[in-house]
Amino acid sequence: MTAAALHARLVDAAAAPYRAAGRFAWHFARGKLGGDPAFTGLLERGLIPDGGRLLDLGCGQGLLAAWLLAARAQFAAGRWPAGWPPPPRLERIAGIELMERDVARARAALGDAATFTPGDIRSVDYGRADTIVILDVLHYIAPPEQDAVLRRVRAALSPGGTLLLRVGDAGGGWGYRWSKWVDHAVMFARGHGYVRLHCRRVSDWMQALAALGFRVEALPMSQGTLFANVLFVARL
Repeated sequence: MTAAALHARLVDAAAAPYRAAGRFAWHFARGKLGGDPAFTGLLERGLIPDGGRLLDLGCGQGLLAAWLLAARAQFAAGRWPAGWPPPPRLERIAGIELMERDVARARAALGDAATFTPGDIRSVDYGRADTIVILDVLHYIAPPEQDAVLRRVRAALSPGGTLLLRVGDAGGGWGYRWSKWVDHAVMFARGHGYVRLHCRRVSDWMQALAALGFRVEALPMSQGTLFANVLFVARL
């Protein structure tokens, strides 16, 4: 199976459960999963270790969980591109999300296949995890709070654990400006009004992560879009 064919199958399979959560949830799932390269990038590069506990901070309506579950099903059915690592078999998938409506959508779609908790990532208990994922979340809170969350992530990760953090690069020129405009538009459309964004340059993020003891690799993660997004793979 080609990567393009798998991507189409995965979008269909991962979005399908959201029909139970309403039309908005299903359409949003299809649009986000189909257009955001991070989801495919995580699988293609094998960035999520096998066999561990995954925690998705700011998980929204649980799209990463749905994506990973769909990937395991496609792999089990023998539909997987040659050269790609197998999708991770995870002991547990959990998510924490501030918006209770999104938590309700995640639960309606995925049931007991994953655990979703309403709460503020600045204060809620993370428990223990082997992999923590934060996709496009930290720029909504101020830099001191960003640093505090990263410290809490460091404390929650098991030895040898991995943080996968995607951010917009404040040094990314027009791509960064475009991503900020889109972010403001989406937040306004979803009823949040104007939300101040707190972004940093790649070098600043890498310095903050290194100070916590992470070995950090920065990967471009906005392929096929106009954004200036970067994924940090930070390992203990």
